[in-house]
Amino acid sequence: MANKVARARSPVRVDFAGGWTDVPPFSTEVGGFVVNACINRYAYATALPAEAGTFVLESADYGTFIEASSIREMEYDGNLDLLKAAVRRLKSVPGLRIVTRSEAPPGSGTGSSASMGVTLVGLLNHLQGGEMSRPEIAALANRLEIEELKVAGGKQDQYAAACGGISFMEFHDGEVAVETLSLSSSFLLDLEKHLTLVYTGQSRLSGNIIQQVMGPYADGDKGIGAALRNIRECTLLMKQAFIDEDLQRIGQLMSVNWENQKRLSPTMTTPKIEALFKVVEDCGMLGGKACGAGGGGCLIFLAEADREHVIRETVQDLGGQILPFNFDYTGLQVWEPQLLP
Repeated sequence: MANKVARARSPVRVDFAGGWTDVPPFSTEVGGFVVNACINRYAYATALPAEAGTFVLESADYGTFIEASSIREMEYDGNLDLLKAAVRRLKSVPGLRIVTRSEAPPGSGTGSSASMGVTLVGLLNHLQGGEMSRPEIAALANRLEIEELKVAGGKQDQYAAACGGISFMEFHDGEVAVETLSLSSSFLLDLEKHLTLVYTGQSRLSGNIIQQVMGPYADGDKGIGAALRNIRECTLLMKQAFIDEDLQRIGQLMSVNWENQKRLSPTMTTPKIEALFKVVEDCGMLGGKACGAGGGGCLIFLAEADREHVIRETVQDLGGQILPFNFDYTGLQVWEPQLLP
């Protein structure tokens, strides 16, 4: 039996600029940039003892449970595939029960699946001696989705979940560089206060949208290529706006990013998203955008000074769900608990 009980968690993220430029083939051909921030909504996983050769995987979110007597029995079938992929790749654990849950809504655009992947890899790495670094954990979690599950996507989510904080990331030819932005506490508190994260209630499948964007881009679509380059340039400006601690400029660039993001595909926005933006524009919005791939999920709005309460009331009146948050600065954490009786 595995004789350790261990737990892990990783945060999800909101992105201020640069999403899509971390996705191949653009990221490998041109190189991408992202500015994002981790928030204190987490993917959790617990590893519990099990008989040797027995693997029990359980999702508390979906009430889903599977049991296998060997790793070979865990075929990908749409049921807890990410858990299976992690166990299959880090297969030296002799027997295991894993229980997971996530605090982010499914399809929220906050990188929740990547956060869970980092949590699982970090947890299993701990059980095997903890030799992997955070970037190595992020890279393996990314490969689980791309190589094992055949899910297209970028890399910002895994590296954010592993590292935490507010970061400027650079992606080029398969390599990832993460720079944690050093910002004053007063600026961070002000930024946190004036941001509103809204779940639209519409889940989206990022893999489908990615195919609709990167397929035409690879075929030479000039409009998509120009929009991606605009987003890339916007991200460099966003990094400088953060360094300058200029809230007004950050808001303006969020909206510039969103306008170019919408040029990537007609499915990037929805009537509900457009309605939310329309009413918020008159409520003191400095800027806003969809999180992640777009097409549903979450929106992030930055308000003028002391106007965030108006935005919150307005989006709730239209059926938007406010997701309260604070920034997370720690990233992946793994621990062995003192168990309750």
